[in-house]
Amino acid sequence: MTRPGPHPDQRRDVVPLREATKAWFLISLQTFGGPAGQIAVMQRTLVEERRWIGQQRFLFALSYCTLLPGPEAQQLATYVGWLLNGIRGALVAGILFVLPGVVALLALSAVYVAAGDTTVVESLFLGLAPAVIAIVVQAVARVASRALTHPALVLLALGAFVGLALFAVPFPAVVAIAAFAGWLVGRAVPGLGTPAAPRADEGPPPLIGDDALHSERPSGARAARILVVGLLLWAAPVAVAAVTLGRGSVLVDQGLFFSGTALVTFGGAYAVLAFVAQQAVGVYGWLAPGEMVRGLALAETTPGPLVMVVQFVAFLGAYRDPGTLDPWLAAVLASLLVTWVTFVPCFLFILLGAPYVERLRGNRALASALTGITAAVVGVIASLAVYFAVHTLFADTLTVTSGPLDLEVPVLSSLRWTPLAITALGCALVFWRRWSVLATLGACAATGVVVGLIQAA
Repeated sequence: MTRPGPHPDQRRDVVPLREATKAWFLISLQTFGGPAGQIAVMQRTLVEERRWIGQQRFLFALSYCTLLPGPEAQQLATYVGWLLNGIRGALVAGILFVLPGVVALLALSAVYVAAGDTTVVESLFLGLAPAVIAIVVQAVARVASRALTHPALVLLALGAFVGLALFAVPFPAVVAIAAFAGWLVGRAVPGLGTPAAPRADEGPPPLIGDDALHSERPSGARAARILVVGLLLWAAPVAVAAVTLGRGSVLVDQGLFFSGTALVTFGGAYAVLAFVAQQAVGVYGWLAPGEMVRGLALAETTPGPLVMVVQFVAFLGAYRDPGTLDPWLAAVLASLLVTWVTFVPCFLFILLGAPYVERLRGNRALASALTGITAAVVGVIASLAVYFAVHTLFADTLTVTSGPLDLEVPVLSSLRWTPLAITALGCALVFWRRWSVLATLGACAATGVVVGLIQAA
């Protein structure tokens, strides 16, 4: 592979698009465990193994994506894809990031409707959730070692973790506070937002260095073209459904509802699931109360963003109220339509904003604010890791109220020994044997299948 020239204004693909497509496809098969696990996979593959992008550049892109509504990990993949291969790369990375999850959850939704429960897939996915715990712990350690370069940033990360895990501070508030705190600290520490020098043991310089400038310059004409094309593509499927099936079709209701939801999903899937559940169950009647939890369980055991649970909601709602369509056809069409309207805005946000953000990387005040956000993201990933571990390793939890705090505490007697053992296996493979993420997931999944078959016998 030929490295680009020294000129920072890169005007061709950083890597061949075919090579990048292969890499994004392999990444897409490993995106289990929500944003923490997904960021871990990209950190390991793009920053550490392939050396395609510098650590600080990666964290800068992550900080920007954290500010946007929608799944930040998918948007981060889209951003890095744009850096590597322009608009083509952004589309390839963003689409491949969600494609395996779309296919898997579509199949699992069909199994759920046909079989009435999820026991068919339980043994297959028994080992995946514990494996993700080990991968996420590794991600927290690695990102923290590179992002928390000043004691003030360590305090910001701890504050974000405590605010989310103990005080249930809204995610947008955590980001806003971290940005302001980073700006304040940056005034006292001028070098806060300056990329740290690479360590000698990190390997060759990355293809996209921390000071390289993307060649696609922002302009009003470019933004107008992307906005018009994006909005037309976003609205087209809902308009077609309204014309062909009528305004009263469940597909139209779902398309409009989830189009609006896509614009307010700050803080990731967990932040919006309560609202989706309330509307889907109580207002539209698309599914029963307990089924929202089952849908989330399926989404957590498939690759891709957890917000893909909306696909399960759409599948069940359309199957049960298909109108003039065959139930199975209605369910598949609704599932794909909702996926479309959920993710098209993600591409718009990146393709519209990235060129402007790139030009602002040299702004010291903005760099300090985004550095503060990056530190907070470490705390966010850690809080998600704790949440995931508690709900994977323990069957029951209790809510303990102490003053202003409502703490979700695991019931020690409900410890699940099989997931704990598989978690230990995953940690041994990742930290001791230094296996790749994909190999670790495969080994733990195979272990889960064997254990599940033995338990069912």
